[in-house]
Amino acid sequence: MSVFEVSRSAFASRGLMARAYANTIGAYVAWKEARDTRAALDKLSDRELDDIGISRGDIDAIARRF
Repeated sequence: MSVFEVSRSAFASRGLMARAYANTIGAYVAWKEARDTRAALDKLSDRELDDIGISRGDIDAIARRF
């Protein structure tokens, strides 16, 4: 019979790596959503922006929320 021993530190380091990877992916997704939102709002005319209650100067702040 063989004995297989695994220390908790091996699992802890995997957990840290998984969280770091998840944080990186999350940051990328947030950046992409903000970029897409900014691009969509930039395509609208000033009249269309006024119809939805925002100005061209508000676009960056709105995009950062997403």
